[in-house]
Amino acid sequence: MTGHPDHPRPLLVRPAWQDLSGPWGYAPDGEDRGLAAGWHRDPAPFTRTITVPYPPESELSGVHESAPPVVWYRRTLRPAPAPGPGERLLLHFGAVDYRARVWVNGTHVGGHEGGHTPFTLDVTEALVPGEEQTVVVRAEDEHDDATQPRGKQDWREEPHGIWYHRTTGIWQPVWAEVVPALHLRRLHWTPDVPGAAVTLEVELSRRPDPPVDVRVVLTLGDEVLADQTCRTDRKDGRWTIAVPAAGHQMEQSRLLWTPETPTLLDARVEVLRDGRPVDAATSYVGLRSVGIRDGRFQLNGQPRFLRLVLAQNYWPGSHLAAPGPDALRREAELAKELGFNGVRVHQKVEDPRFLAWCDRIGLLVWSEMPSAYEYAPRTVERLTREWLEVVARDRSHPCVVTWVPFNESWGVWHAADVPEQRHALSALYHLTKAIDGTRPVISNDGWEHTESDIWGLHDYAPTGASIRERYADREALARILTDRPPARRVALLGDAARRGQPVVLSEIGGTSLKPREDESWHGYATVGSTHELAEEFRQLVDAVLDSPELAGFCWTQLTDTEQETNGLLTAGREHKLPPETVRRILTRPARSTPAEAIDAARRAARDGWPSPPGGDG
Repeated sequence: MTGHPDHPRPLLVRPAWQDLSGPWGYAPDGEDRGLAAGWHRDPAPFTRTITVPYPPESELSGVHESAPPVVWYRRTLRPAPAPGPGERLLLHFGAVDYRARVWVNGTHVGGHEGGHTPFTLDVTEALVPGEEQTVVVRAEDEHDDATQPRGKQDWREEPHGIWYHRTTGIWQPVWAEVVPALHLRRLHWTPDVPGAAVTLEVELSRRPDPPVDVRVVLTLGDEVLADQTCRTDRKDGRWTIAVPAAGHQMEQSRLLWTPETPTLLDARVEVLRDGRPVDAATSYVGLRSVGIRDGRFQLNGQPRFLRLVLAQNYWPGSHLAAPGPDALRREAELAKELGFNGVRVHQKVEDPRFLAWCDRIGLLVWSEMPSAYEYAPRTVERLTREWLEVVARDRSHPCVVTWVPFNESWGVWHAADVPEQRHALSALYHLTKAIDGTRPVISNDGWEHTESDIWGLHDYAPTGASIRERYADREALARILTDRPPARRVALLGDAARRGQPVVLSEIGGTSLKPREDESWHGYATVGSTHELAEEFRQLVDAVLDSPELAGFCWTQLTDTEQETNGLLTAGREHKLPPETVRRILTRPARSTPAEAIDAARRAARDGWPSPPGGDG
């Protein structure tokens, strides 16, 4: 099996690590007096128990109540294995919402701001003699701070509209790891398909003295594709690793990552001193390229029609936290089994184990930053800092094919009129491109694009006929982009540069299956039977597939999420429509991508099936 998709950090894996999930002491601090009272040294306040990593608002946490802005956690830890001479003990947090401070044995060891990204603390100097060590975490999450990136978490006490229960405190795995003093801290992989190579960026824990060798071995099964050793005396290194087998044009396809053939190359990275291993980790690489050309999304240099589904990845019993690793795997599998080739992870930075499963099964991912809701310099600072951490964490995943720092002008609601807000949109676009120039970036998905590589439009047209009229040809599309937007806001701000950007309807559908007499808000349209739901899905998807100009779409949404009952599956992951019905509608060839019809005909001829029919709407 390539990689370790259930490891909390699947792209840099050492075999020995300690899961710290499970019961912790819990102390809500509604009056914020814990710091002054010394709770980091006092076990007395921790009279309750919480199950980590589930937020206290969720049922699986065992607390299942609204949390105050400050909460505390406490547990004892017996490092296994215990660090030996010259070794370090690292404490890893997948995500703590929103601001965390950590103590070990009463000694403050560090903290982090940002509710969706990981942080690691070297706690070695705080260890005390004996087997047991005590870890205390203080989490602060101001519910009414609208400059804080919060995504779909409601600022009100009870969920309303399209917003859901809050997620306070620890909500992704906590784990410990013993490492040598000089160790691999971070790996980044950048594939170069035309150059038959990958670029490896390595960050070490400190500058090596004397210099060390870094050895990289890439394999596919038993086949060694690359074995390269690089000398370094620096903390950071960047090397090009040649993959000669990928240079053979007629043989290259067996090595390329696609949704149909998600090939992953195993990687082993070793730090060597005098030929002896100092540290070693396993990882993996997906050889693929993404880009845009002539109004189409490109994968490995070929047009690829995007059939995405909006994935909020929210569970009734655990909220933003997954109930377990199997739930993350199953979420990816459900989208794939329905016939989608990708997901738009909406207003959430998903657990890296989900991305690892998307890598393994072949599911494209649009990665989106959770929004803030008030514009201020502090908002820009917070978004920028955390977004850079998102990109750093996830840019080695081959499944991630698009970056989306803003959605629907949330947090920059007056971008059309306020220059500072337009600058924020463009700045995050350019900053993302400066960090990772290998993927398309969308400045503001939905509308009011400043500079974007894909023009994502949110169009909740009630009928397929509306879609057909709006996107019938190039002239109709030009009118949509200039003066007849599908929403109440313009599609493009200013004189947006035309560089062959694809147009993707990145939100459509949103149809809820509910009794018609239920007048509460559940979706963008309501039907009363599964037959009506199937017909609504078919007519909208057919209209998009029949457009000669559209490059893809994203259906809203995969699962019901709290009061939003517009999923293709219930909140319990039960199908509303037979999967084969959804798959048959989704997978017929798109008119804008003629190669799909050719490939389908070839598959039909090969398998002795009738050729797939064209859509007549």
